[in-house]
Amino acid sequence: MNFQEMDIKTLEGNPWKMIGDDWMLVAAKKDGQVNAMTASWGGVGIMWGKTAATIYLRPQRYTKEFVDANDTFTLSFFGGREKQAMGYLGKVSGRDEPDKISRTDLHLTDLGGAPAFREAELVLVCRKLYAQEMKPECFLAREEIDKWYPDRDFHTMYIAEIVKAYRNQ
Repeated sequence: MNFQEMDIKTLEGNPWKMIGDDWMLVAAKKDGQVNAMTASWGGVGIMWGKTAATIYLRPQRYTKEFVDANDTFTLSFFGGREKQAMGYLGKVSGRDEPDKISRTDLHLTDLGGAPAFREAELVLVCRKLYAQEMKPECFLAREEIDKWYPDRDFHTMYIAEIVKAYRNQ
């Protein structure tokens, strides 16, 4: 592991592949414990003049409690590797298995004061700026409600400033 801080504006890559196809891990700390979950919905761009990331967490996800409890969280990207571990972390709740990360081949580290994974190719340290629960009355494409929310468990959207970016050399 040899993480080097980088200027996020020099990042090369396809965000649709990085997030949607290769996935990312969202990790946060609460009361000295770390929890992480796999995510394939999100985005990166500019918001309020800042480099920003958006993530979406359902209310029942245990990791949401960790993201809500702290000012920062990380997004770890593995370039399509570690799919088995990421699949496991996405399916198993830390409520049921508090030490679930140790059951994978991934290892925690600290980057910029936030939890990340030594095996990641890229880690974005994010500081929360805004959170809002998605509401059914705000959907313009009403068909998306039945397709994605049959249980009406609408995501909370988080907009966060990317305060540090690290590339694993």
